Amino acid sequence: MNSLQDAVPTAAAKDCARAQDTRARSSGPATGEPPPTPLSGSVTVLFAVASGLAVANAYFAHPMLDVMADDLRLSRTIAGLIVGATQVGYGLGLILLVPLGDLVDRRKLIVGQSLLSVLALACVGLSSTGAALLASMAAVGLLAVVTQALVAYAASLARPSERGQVVGVVTSGIVLGILLARAVAGMLTDLFHWRAVYFVSAALTLVIAVLLSKALPRQERSRPTISYRRLIGSMLTLFLDEPVLRIRAVIAMLIFANVTTLLAPLVLPLSAPPFSLSHTEIGLFGLAGAAGALGAARAGRWADRGHGQRTTGIALALMLFAWLPISLLPHSIMWLIAGVFVIDFGLQATHVTNQGMIYRVRPDAQNRLTATYMVFYSIGSAIGSSFSTFVYVHAGWNGVCLVGAGIGALTLVFWALTLRATPAAATQRAAHDKSHDAPGLPVGRAETRR
Repeated sequence: MNSLQDAVPTAAAKDCARAQDTRARSSGPATGEPPPTPLSGSVTVLFAVASGLAVANAYFAHPMLDVMADDLRLSRTIAGLIVGATQVGYGLGLILLVPLGDLVDRRKLIVGQSLLSVLALACVGLSSTGAALLASMAAVGLLAVVTQALVAYAASLARPSERGQVVGVVTSGIVLGILLARAVAGMLTDLFHWRAVYFVSAALTLVIAVLLSKALPRQERSRPTISYRRLIGSMLTLFLDEPVLRIRAVIAMLIFANVTTLLAPLVLPLSAPPFSLSHTEIGLFGLAGAAGALGAARAGRWADRGHGQRTTGIALALMLFAWLPISLLPHSIMWLIAGVFVIDFGLQATHVTNQGMIYRVRPDAQNRLTATYMVFYSIGSAIGSSFSTFVYVHAGWNGVCLVGAGIGALTLVFWALTLRATPAAATQRAAHDKSHDAPGLPVGRAETRR
């Protein structure tokens, strides 16, 4: 049975879509952007790999903080700022860099950020003082937001009927990048040195930048009709004007607070008796969520077929249910593995559906939609990671599970209460647009013109 919003009459949906198109023409930058060229499977995979590597750059330091601090003779307090500097840089990049994709050639922006990332990663590897390291890590975080630019660009190039599926594939690459970052960083550190992690990533990022420069379609933008300051300010306008963005941004904040409530204190019980796992083993343990992330790639396809609300409801219910096996960690670590699999599947299914829905309402503002949405993602991650460790110290693992389940229940209730407020245009089945199938425009060499 379809959700309340899926049952809205077709005429109403068309009226809503026309209203959205009118607003798109009357506000925001006039990009003169033509219909997108269909994406091939290989280019979609390239988007996923590039996104995964870019986001991994922001997570490499997590399992190496003690080694980095010892090498540079930094106190543990300063070492904690390494991750903080990266997060601050990432937050600034979401606000200052990602929206630029609605104003300038996305291909040039993405390739340029990737090349600058190579330089920032090399600077991290060459850092000899704490100040140099913190500055370099902030730059790495700032440029890692190219991940979100890639997601928005892939969505703009995809057919409307395949947009959710494409976003799902690229998002799966991001998730795998996050999950693999810690394991790869720990392995390279054990085999060589922590600096090798950043030098290897710099080399791989350079290769990806070259591939992207050859594969991404060129864009010819009309002369900008909006200033950079107004572009950034329009993010607030978008948030106030688009109900689907507001609703899905809040859901993103809650689901990422839910998951980081689990992940942030997880090292504490796993490193203590009776488990006494090493840091490398704990890093590998995070791969339990990889299968769930890959499975969630199908969520985009479900959203394309008009099942976005149903997918969201099922995924949020799974995230709530997952806390039951997670709470059984003291009895067996296998319960935790099962819970991580389920909660990560629910997280990614909801995240992919969120993105697929918000990209429908304002095709002219996909980068700004992404930036605004991801700001709430960052807020949720910060809340969950900072509060859950405090809860663990004072209430143990049972306290963490109760908080996580409470957030899960709150998210499910919020989603149910906002069903009627979600525009039909964001939930209806995506129509296949034959204008995107024009022959003679091979993907990767296509040149779009106004």
